[in-house]
Parts: sequence; structure tokens; C-alpha cells
Amino acid sequence: MHKIAIQGIQFDEKSSYQQGPKLAPPLIREALHSGSLNLFAENGISIEQDSVEDKGDFEITDYFDIEKITEKHLDSGHKVFTLGGDHSITFPIIKAHHKKYPKLDILHIDAHADLYDNFEGDPYSHACPFARIMENGFAVKLVQVGIRTLNTHQAEQAEKYQVEVHQMKDYDINNIPTFKNPLYISLDMDGFDPAFAPGVSHHEPGGLSSRQVLDLLQSIDAEVIGADIVEYNPNRDFQNMTAFLAAKMMKEILVKMM
Repeated sequence: MHKIAIQGIQFDEKSSYQQGPKLAPPLIREALHSGSLNLFAENGISIEQDSVEDKGDFEITDYFDIEKITEKHLDSGHKVFTLGGDHSITFPIIKAHHKKYPKLDILHIDAHADLYDNFEGDPYSHACPFARIMENGFAVKLVQVGIRTLNTHQAEQAEKYQVEVHQMKDYDINNIPTFKNPLYISLDMDGFDPAFAPGVSHHEPGGLSSRQVLDLLQSIDAEVIGADIVEYNPNRDFQNMTAFLAAKMMKEILVKMM
């Protein structure tokens, strides 16, 4: 069984619309350990294992510290699972992974493609991480699922970087490719329909159901070497619904990483 380090990255300085995701990591953990749910994933495996080590939360002041923290956990021989944070954290996390996994595939679940060359003058905005990842050659293949906000610029960017975009309007799980390389999963909570995840900054109707994302995660047949769950904004949540959904997804992704 692989050793897994859980890290909370409390950072939302690169959010364009509303702040709040930096508050998310402790609240997702709280939901996970609240006694409302058990620690078993749907496949009957518990995440309560000696191989899973929670490294706690990291308050980030300098954006590029995210890379250093991730690198430290990777160097100790762990796979790294991250609770964010806004989506900008994925670029430095992947940058750290690139040294260990020069050939990496990414499955990105989101309402937004996050492929802007820069957003409001910031090339590291939470709207840009996948442009930075692809221009640096940090991923062999990027597959995006749940996208429903594609504009001209991002469609051009997707073409430029040969991103495989599965728009929500055309979504069919049977069209999701198999991954040949070690796989990293980036789950943006606004990939879900806001009915399932009200606690996000950008409510984008017409999204994935909880079951659709579970089915997608459970269908993956590749070595999952890392993952993040980002963009949960507790300021917008209702009855902690989104925290509990994130905790559920966390369990399913962790057992995939094992």
C-alpha cells in the first residue's frame, strides 16, 4: 500500500470573484471526522490506515511556497493529496510533481477550463493554472470534464495545448479515455451542479451530479499518484453540504491512490 500525505493548503489570494476557499481544509476534515459518516469508501476499503498520514494545514503567504511544501512531502516518499484552497494552487503542486513524474496525465473536473493566458493581469490566477501547466509541458495529457463556460479564448487555448475537453452538454462517461501515464486528479467543487455543492464562489448551473463524479472516479483504471480538491468556499455553503460532499470525494480519491 502506498504512503499518502494529506496536506491542507490555505490559500485563496488568486481568487477572482470571492475569497473563502482558504478556510476550506479544516472544515472538510471536520466533516470527515464528525461522526456523521464512516471512513470507508464505497469499495469497502477504509482510509484509516497507517499509510495515510495527515500533515495538517499550511497557511501560505508566498504563492511559490506551495511548491516547496509539496516537494517536501513527495521527497519523503509519499503520494500527496491536497485540500485547497483556490485552483491556483494546482500549478505549483504539479510543478513539484513534475520532477518526480516527468510523464503525467491529469484528469480535471470543473465547470471552468482554467486555461486563461492571464486573468485580470495575473498569469497565476485561479483561472490560469492549466495554461501554466501545459505551456511548461508538465502534463502529457490533460482531460477536462464538466466544462460549461468555454469562451473563445479558452477554446483557442484548449486547441493550442491539445486539451481533451468533455463539455457538460456532451458528457458521456463512455467517452472518457483510459490514461496511460501516472494520473493526477484535480477536482474543483464547482464542477458539481450548485444543487449538490452550493458552497462555491462561482455558481454555474447544469453541472455534474455527485453520482456522476463518483462513477467517473470509480471507473479510473490508472495509477493515481496525486490529487487535489479545490474551490470549496465555506462562506457560501448551506448546512455544510459542500463540506460533506468534499469529504466523500476525499475518501473515494484516497482509496484510488492507495
